[in-house]
Amino acid sequence: MSEDSGFAATPARTARSAPARPRLSPWFSVIGLMLLASVLAAALVQARQFTLLNLTVKLQDEYLVLSLHQVEVEYLRLREQLRRDLEQPTSKPLQLRYDIFVSRVALLGSDRARRLLESDGVNQQVVRDVDRFIRRADLYLGAEASGRLSRQAAQALLDELVALDEPVHQMMLTASHRVAEQVTERQMRVRQHNHIGLALTCFLLAMVLLFGGVALRQLRKLEGRRRRLEQLADQLRDARIEAESANAAKGEFLADMSHALRTPLQGLAGMLGLVKDAPHDPRARDWLQAADDSARHLRHLLDDVLDLSRLNAGTLNLAPVPVQLAAVLREVQGLLAHSASAKGLTLRVDLDPALPAWVRLDPTRLRQVLFNLLNNAIKFSDQGAVRLQCRAGADPDGQGLLEFHVTDSGIGMDRETVARLFRRYQIADEGRGPRQGSAGLGLAISRNLARLMGGDLVVRSTPGDGSVFTLRCPLHALPDQPAPAAELAGTLPAAGTRVLQVLVAEDHPVNRLYLAAVLARLGHQARLVSNGQEAVDAIATPALTIGDGQAQAPYDLVLMDVQMPVMDGVAATEAIRALPGPQARVCVVAITADVLADTQQRCQAAGVDELLTKPLILDDLQAVLRKHFGVDRPPALTPSLQAHTPTGPGEPQLLDHVTLSSVCDLMGAQQVQGLYAGFFSQADDAARRMRDAMRNADPEALRRCAHTVKGAALNLGLPALAEAASLLSRDASTLAAAHLALAVQRFEELTAATRSLCAGEGLLADARPG
Repeated sequence: MSEDSGFAATPARTARSAPARPRLSPWFSVIGLMLLASVLAAALVQARQFTLLNLTVKLQDEYLVLSLHQVEVEYLRLREQLRRDLEQPTSKPLQLRYDIFVSRVALLGSDRARRLLESDGVNQQVVRDVDRFIRRADLYLGAEASGRLSRQAAQALLDELVALDEPVHQMMLTASHRVAEQVTERQMRVRQHNHIGLALTCFLLAMVLLFGGVALRQLRKLEGRRRRLEQLADQLRDARIEAESANAAKGEFLADMSHALRTPLQGLAGMLGLVKDAPHDPRARDWLQAADDSARHLRHLLDDVLDLSRLNAGTLNLAPVPVQLAAVLREVQGLLAHSASAKGLTLRVDLDPALPAWVRLDPTRLRQVLFNLLNNAIKFSDQGAVRLQCRAGADPDGQGLLEFHVTDSGIGMDRETVARLFRRYQIADEGRGPRQGSAGLGLAISRNLARLMGGDLVVRSTPGDGSVFTLRCPLHALPDQPAPAAELAGTLPAAGTRVLQVLVAEDHPVNRLYLAAVLARLGHQARLVSNGQEAVDAIATPALTIGDGQAQAPYDLVLMDVQMPVMDGVAATEAIRALPGPQARVCVVAITADVLADTQQRCQAAGVDELLTKPLILDDLQAVLRKHFGVDRPPALTPSLQAHTPTGPGEPQLLDHVTLSSVCDLMGAQQVQGLYAGFFSQADDAARRMRDAMRNADPEALRRCAHTVKGAALNLGLPALAEAASLLSRDASTLAAAHLALAVQRFEELTAATRSLCAGEGLLADARPG
């Protein structure tokens, strides 16, 4: 049983997006800045040391002190020589000592000596006294002596020299102390700078080592990124190969899908053609049934394609609610029991009693997966039995699982077929015979849904021994929930034993008449309101009280159009859910011509129990009644379509014969004629109001008028007119005035053409053909 494998769920992407451009570690930058600061500080210390050393060489005050000491020494020698030569003061040794003394005193006139001696006022006075002595001595001992040195003059000079003894000595000591202080201060500064330089050198070395470590770490990271990029390149290459393989298989898949769509479409067109040519033929009812089956098959295929597209795009969301497992399994069994018995198969459903009665999951998606698996099992089994087992399991982490095992006695599959069973764009049963009308999407959707629910779908099979498909999903057990009133006795009420009170909220009068007629034919009572506010007011009426004193809502069911004036269906549902008492729990079924995911999400968020799309198909409404109230369909009705066949070239686009036949089945000829007459009256009025809205530049009013016609046209089987109204409803605020006028004109032309064809079909009393 591999036919419905289709193209399986889209595989997980093996090639992720390219990694971001590598960025340096912040520590790398911080350490780099610290290293740069250390280098600059070390350079500054070295420059300062160079300046101090240069200043030492430039000043050389210590050498100046030596010169000053030479001055003192020569002073003493001159004094002693003058004392010895006092008797003969004109001796040559005295002249030599005087010349040497004068040369040494001349050193005191240098800039360095002046700067050193000027720091003390006493020294300056000593220098002046020495200069004064030399000027006086130059009169006798200078180069240009003006007199002979006598003994009295020598004695006077000696006395003056003796007076200079202590001041000269003190000047030399002061200069020596000053120079010693300068030398000591420079040495301390140099030592301090040496310590700072040593510390900076150590810090610089530490920063270099740390910087090297960080750089090595960065290199390792870059190497790791390079390896990851290589892995990513390998993954991209594998993904490209897989994409090319999928693209090569896509052409064959599209051909298979085209065949799958054309088959029911051909059956639909063929059966309708037979009915059109011979409407009174006794076999017409069988032909219509075959056409209806083809339409259902076609709709099922389109739903599968839409589900798969939404799954691959990630826009399909689950709606988990409390669910009774036994009820879901009974419902699936009831849907497929006829198909199994038609092939002589036994359909068994076993529920593990150890499982909780109530669990939390999405019942719609669970039913969809189980239906696909059981339908495949029945399709590929010609004898024996098909079995559905539901039991508890556990994953490797010990978390609870729900396990559904679908076992068949069909043809089975070999290992190669199983390997490509869920492969993208692959038909698993190539060359194994006819496809039996399937497009091969069931298992693809089923596995995607299983993974969306947090589980998986696996298969094991042996050729000739059948197959076992296992669906696993997380088990979220719930305490027992209060059962609906219809199920308190353990079973649903018998078909046709309950008359429902139904509130119909629909703004279009034709749609209200149509729904009222449908409900009347099904044996239920309907009250009609034209907007959401009226629906809320009707539900909010005081609750009825039944015999045991319990309160009961005045209505069992609300059929709520989504888009209505005053208050739309979503807002009305929210208001109903906010009511106190049992009124808030009334079953609300939303009806809309909009199939967008946003509309569905808004309805679910507001508390809608079910969502039906226009055109409203009788089977969908009956399924809702059966699900919530246990009410089944009435006996089949005789078709009442008139024996008039339209001949206009636009007939296939203007009329939907399947929907027309359904309407005629539900309503008598007189009701049908009144229904279509009322619709065209409303369509003419809507066209007039559209013209008024255009003149008043009111696109919102135009959109509302078009939307009311759209839903009614779909319900009455007028697709071309519904499409024209849908165009106006969708683009009323974006089309230019000229294009909008053409669209309204097109709507009016289609209204006239459709009225003519409906008259030809005998659907209008005043235009029945003769």
